[in-house]
Parts: sequence; structure tokens; C-alpha cells
Amino acid sequence: MKTNPRSQFLKYALATSSMLFALANPLTSQAQEHNFVLINPTDSPADIVKKAAHVTPSARQFKWQRQELTAFLHFGMNTFTNREWGDGKENEAIFNPTALDADQWIRELKAAGFKCAILTCKHHDGFCLWPSAYTTHSVKQSPWKNGTGDVVRAVSDACRKYGMDFGVYLSPWDRNSKLYGTEAYNDYFVNQLTELLTHYGKVSEVWFDGACGEGPNGKKQEYDFVRWYKLIRRLQPEAVIAVMGPDVRWVGTESGRGRTMEWSVVPRENLDQNAIAANSQKEVLAQPTGDMMGQDLGSRAVIAKAKSLVWYPAEIDVSIRPGWFYHETEDHKVKTAKELMDIYFTSVGMNGVLLLNIPPNKEGKLSEKDVESLRAFRRLYDETFTHNLLSKAKVTCNLTQGKPRFVVDGNYNTSVLPDTKAGKAVFTFQFKKPTTFNVLSVQEDIRKGQRVEAFTLEVKNQHGAWQKVTEGTTIGHKRLLKFPNETASEARLTISEMRAVPAISEIGLYQLKE
Repeated sequence: MKTNPRSQFLKYALATSSMLFALANPLTSQAQEHNFVLINPTDSPADIVKKAAHVTPSARQFKWQRQELTAFLHFGMNTFTNREWGDGKENEAIFNPTALDADQWIRELKAAGFKCAILTCKHHDGFCLWPSAYTTHSVKQSPWKNGTGDVVRAVSDACRKYGMDFGVYLSPWDRNSKLYGTEAYNDYFVNQLTELLTHYGKVSEVWFDGACGEGPNGKKQEYDFVRWYKLIRRLQPEAVIAVMGPDVRWVGTESGRGRTMEWSVVPRENLDQNAIAANSQKEVLAQPTGDMMGQDLGSRAVIAKAKSLVWYPAEIDVSIRPGWFYHETEDHKVKTAKELMDIYFTSVGMNGVLLLNIPPNKEGKLSEKDVESLRAFRRLYDETFTHNLLSKAKVTCNLTQGKPRFVVDGNYNTSVLPDTKAGKAVFTFQFKKPTTFNVLSVQEDIRKGQRVEAFTLEVKNQHGAWQKVTEGTTIGHKRLLKFPNETASEARLTISEMRAVPAISEIGLYQLKE
């Protein structure tokens, strides 16, 4: 795999201990939110499974998961130097977008279905996209708008205009600040973080990568993460903290791919950050290693050894281009609509949230190539998922009570609690006429926990026998599976393994045209 500078920094991003997790989320508050549980030495394997089944997301985690699509906007000094990493010595005059249009950024993202935009307010070069009162290395020293501009303001205002959530990225590493490597830098960082959290309205996500290289004085900084977390909880209590944070974890690659078995309930003490760092260059996730990088993070075998369990969902990041900042030479390498749809299946469709980077260019606009790809992706998405083929099918289920009803968008208006006395839950669908489909969508109501461990989709063939089409393990917020075209008059979904009675909020069959 080609070395990615951003991946190298993610090595540092995960370099602190799991103790931060506990300090940022005191046990009392986590227990109240039900997203944390202790495992007692006397708990049997069955007790542990039952506890795992009842761990649920906090309100902020639930809202974050439902967004599904979030955008990263890498924009700053590197955009104008044609680099991925700045050294902090860049002249402020270099930053001079000729036609910055944050309205266009957010308008196009909104139209493509994104729910949140995260701006790189300060990257490792230390240049601030807002007129910070604590440094001269910012837009106020640039010729853009004669030093009166504020990119953070422009993006936050555009998000508010289009009903998008707004997120901030603030690099802990600062290659410009002379304070870096001293205790005074922690005050400096907190002051800048306070500016972002108090001057620009509601912030929905605060994104740290924990990068920790040398500053201009040759020193490294010891970050005060706990202080930052407490500040965020006080000033923006609804914001999730990712991915060097207690609410959201990094999935482990930058390929846009999650695990085929992605558990949101994982052992807290297995956050071996050194092991994560060692694997951050891998395109394919490593085999189970007892840390957060293995393929198996939360199976029965893994949680049986846990001392505590926590709801810690995965964010899956990837750039629409090879690089994270805009480079004109990559205009012909923008991911196509089909590639983006594949990524949607391997991120959102694997119980994750997709964080897609779309970097504005030197003009200060999303490039034409990127916009074309986003628009084409949205058309393909709408063509595929607008009409649930089960919406007019007759549905039967081994229910405890009531009649199953599935909504196309999985909006949690209705969830089905099947009778699992027989050890499995079976949903049967009868179409009015033979129907062709090649995509299965299943969602759990994660407010009741993540409980499904194995499921199978079958169709009744022309001889009246049930024939397996596809199968999966975990579901969580959403599981999407593609398979060759099937035409049938009857289909059934069987949940054969579970930790407790699953709450199914959506089942869908769709036709993806490729």
C-alpha cells in the first residue's frame, strides 16, 4: 500500500491510553446513558451476553449514527502550497482564495445527502481559518478580503442556512506556535478551542487526530485531552468527540471499508492504542489481536474476556481523491459515482458512518469533477433506495404482538420484536407478482441495543424450495448486502443467532442498477 501521510499521523492520533476514555466519561454518567456496563468476575458467559445486548448509544451517539453521511473539508495553507503537510513556516500571504464560496460547498453536500460538514479549522501548520485572537498566523494576516475574512464563519453560516450540522477539526499539533512543547501550549489550544465552540453557533462534531510531532522548538507536546473533553462537554454538550475521543472510534483504515462483522459494543479495556498505530498503514484490517484493529472486536469470544463494555461506534473515513487536500493533478483521479456507492455499502452498509473528504480548490470552490461525482452518486442512490420493493408485499412474522410495518427510510417509527422462543426470528414476504432485486437492507433499532449475530435471506424457487441468496452476521444501525439479481414471488429473512430479542426497524429489498 502506498504510504499516506494522513495515515502516518493517525499513528499519533491513537497514542494515548484507554484511561482517557474513563476520565472523559465518568462511570456514573455513562451508566445513566446506558452506553457503558461493568462485567463482574462472577458473571457467566450468558450474563455477559445479556449485558452486551442492553448496552445502547448515548443520545449524541444515536444522532450521529443516524446521519450516515458526513463530509470532511480539507482546506487551508496546504491548498495553496500543493502539499499534504505544512511546516508552519508558510507566509500568510499565500492564503488567498479568489472566489471562496462556502455556500456552494454546503449546497452541493446537502444535495448529495450529507448531514454534517467538518472543516479543518487549523491543520498541523498552525494556520487558522478564523481570526484567532491568540496568533497572527491566521486569515487576518492574509490578503484574502484584506484580512477581514473568516472561513469558519462562512462555513458555519452556510451549514445553518441549508440545515446541515457543523463540525470542527482543530489539529493538536502546531508546527508554527512557539509555545508548542510547553505547558503554556495547552492553555493556547484550549483558548482556540473555546473560540470555535463559542463564536460559531452549534457544533455537532469535534474531530481530533492526536497528531504529535515536533514543534518549531524541536519539542513534542503532552496533550491535555481530558481538559479538552471537559471543555467540549460544557460548551457543546451535544457534540460527539471523534476519533481521538470517547464517542466515536476510527475504523482502522482510510479505504472506506468497515468490517464484515462490525460491533458497536466493544470491550473498553481493549483500546490498545499502540497496536492501533501499528496497523494504521494496513489497507486490510489485521486478524484479531485483542485490540481495536482486529476483524473481531465484539463477538461472544471477545466480550467473554472483557472487564467492561461500552458503545463505541466506527467512523469510516476516505477521500474522494487520492490526497486529502486539493491537487490539480488529481482531477482525473476523483472517485466515480459507482466507487462512491461501493464505499457507501462498505461503510454505512457495515454499521458505520462514512466521513468523505471533498477538498475545495485554490479558488475556494468544490471542483467541477468532485461536484459531478457527488451529483451522480446522489442520482444512483435515489434510483436504488427511493422505492422499497417490500412496501407493497404481504409481510408475516413470528410476532409476539401486532403486525409488522416497515418504513422505507428506517426512521424508527416502528420496530418489530419477534417471538424468538423457537430460537430464531422469521420474516416472510409475498409479492403480488415476481419481483427482481439484488440488495438487502436491514436495520436494528439501536436504541434497544445491537443484538443480531447471524441472519440469512432466502427466496422460494420454482420448485417451492427455499434457496439461500445471501447471509450476514452483525446488523446494527444498517447492513447492506449486494448479490446477483434474484426474481421471486416470495422471500424470507431469518435471524438465526441473537443476543436478545432484536428490534428490527427496517427491512428492504432494492434493485441496484450498475
